[in-house]
Amino acid sequence: MSATISNPNDLPEKPGVYLLKDVQDEILYVGKAKSLKKRVKSYFKEELEDPKTRVLMRHFHHMDYLVTDTEKEALILESNLIKKHLPRYNIRLKDDKRFPYLQITSEDYPRLLITRSVREDGSHYYGPFTDVTSVRSLLKLLKPVFQLRDCKRMDGPCLNYQIDLCPAPCSGQVTRKYYHENVEKVKLFLEGRQKEVMDLLKKEMEQAAANHDYEKAVVIRDQLFSLDEVMEKQKMEFNRSLDQDVIATANDGKIVVVVVFRVMNGKIMGKDDFLMEGAQENSPPEILAAFIKQYYSGPRQVPAEILLPVMIDDRDLIEKWLSDKIRAGEYDASDGTVDVEGLSMDPNTFAVSLRVPDEGLEYRLVQMVTKNASIILNHHKQARGALLDLKTYLKIPRIPRRIEAFDISNLAGQMAVASMVVFEDGKPSKNHYRKYKLETPGPDDYGMMREVLMRRYKKLKDKGETPPDLVVVDGGRGQLNVAIDVLDSLGIKTGVIGLAKEFEQVFIPEVAIPLILPSNSPALHILQRVRDEAHRFAVKYHKNLRDRNLKTSPLDEIPGIGPKRKMNILRHFGDFESIKNASIDEITEVKGIHRNLASEIYGYLHHAKD
Repeated sequence: MSATISNPNDLPEKPGVYLLKDVQDEILYVGKAKSLKKRVKSYFKEELEDPKTRVLMRHFHHMDYLVTDTEKEALILESNLIKKHLPRYNIRLKDDKRFPYLQITSEDYPRLLITRSVREDGSHYYGPFTDVTSVRSLLKLLKPVFQLRDCKRMDGPCLNYQIDLCPAPCSGQVTRKYYHENVEKVKLFLEGRQKEVMDLLKKEMEQAAANHDYEKAVVIRDQLFSLDEVMEKQKMEFNRSLDQDVIATANDGKIVVVVVFRVMNGKIMGKDDFLMEGAQENSPPEILAAFIKQYYSGPRQVPAEILLPVMIDDRDLIEKWLSDKIRAGEYDASDGTVDVEGLSMDPNTFAVSLRVPDEGLEYRLVQMVTKNASIILNHHKQARGALLDLKTYLKIPRIPRRIEAFDISNLAGQMAVASMVVFEDGKPSKNHYRKYKLETPGPDDYGMMREVLMRRYKKLKDKGETPPDLVVVDGGRGQLNVAIDVLDSLGIKTGVIGLAKEFEQVFIPEVAIPLILPSNSPALHILQRVRDEAHRFAVKYHKNLRDRNLKTSPLDEIPGIGPKRKMNILRHFGDFESIKNASIDEITEVKGIHRNLASEIYGYLHHAKD
């Protein structure tokens, strides 16, 4: 049920969620309550102690509310509405990172994949991981051990079946029950319960040997050996077994950082850090409570324990919610999973607890995460200071928290490419990098810059996405004018500059004289890093394309032409069309090409041409 009112006395004394709105019907704040009437009436006192609440109520005009059956349902609905609407006066988790996850799909015969998109699609997700290389290594090790399929379409046994990397469920070579038992073992392994997987495999090996099924016993023995190797490579051990998330926060009144360490079976599996918006005036327990509700509201893996520096309100309610989330989401038989024989399914196994340790290893672990939060906060402060300076120097409307920079790379107009790199809060965001093959005939640097900018920002506008705070183009006044024309033609209003490398000149719209920033300025250092990264990324892409062309050239068919001579010819002429149009005398001018070989090259190319 949902309704709109302006008087709290009209609210029911039932659990639910309330949405405080302004006169334009914009949501100012979302909250949950055990009793809607009692909770919302507290906002209408004559004297409000909290300054943030006083400002909120100055803008209040009316409210919507939704009644739920239980307080737990209200908690879940509250976190979902905050993530959807991002109300101005709520504490908001700024979770725009795209870390990799391992995904076990919800198909009849699931696959194990790396993904950066977490969806409510019935799949099981593990992560996030901060290092995609380690995730790929883990995937490479697990697939041969548990033999989960790779193919998108199950259309017959493939090469993986022939080399014993897949049991070929597509052709009925393995039963669904046996395949899902392997899937369950992968889930246990990714949850940090490797010892249970090892114990299950040992039992299966012993049973196979007792049944004189020695071929199966050998396969399981090899699985055990491989898993031992995987576990050795993952070791970063404490002296005891832990399966926890450790969460701490740091707040300097302007920036709020939350850090999460993931610890599974005594191993530190990774670290994440997040910015919280609208939380500067809130206490650590309030920040941590808001973070936990939003962080675990999606299909994110929930640990057995969450260690905190201070206890939060609603502890019992949140523990019950997270425990039910594990039981319902991870081990509900209705989702197609199967029980693994020999594994205890005691409901208490899935009870989640929130704790504040006061001594020993766990206390030191919380202190370490708190220290990490302070260090990351200092990094953000330094970056924020530099970005504030940049905003002042460049006279742009917003702090350039997101910067997109472009560079062009080509060889005498041939094989032209462009790069776009993205910096967020002063750091590279490589997931958002893009590279472009350009169609503009060269050499035409202005035309190429126009093409890449039009392709990027027309797509952004068509999708209704928010433009960056600052666009940086490599070059001087000419490149800047091209960027201004493109953005104006699309109706996109944002900061834009040109950065010339030779004298580190910054070209600004409507200012005739280029700006020279102090050489020791952190703002200049950010611009230099952005520009240099765009250049590196463009040159790398151009080199890869050039190398690919070199590897597949008609010159390879000519006797006497090896890689070195081929490179000399291509460098001399620039492109293959010029080689075909060259005379024998012109080919002879290439380093390492004598006249007889030049004649052979000419004859071969003209024969092929004819």
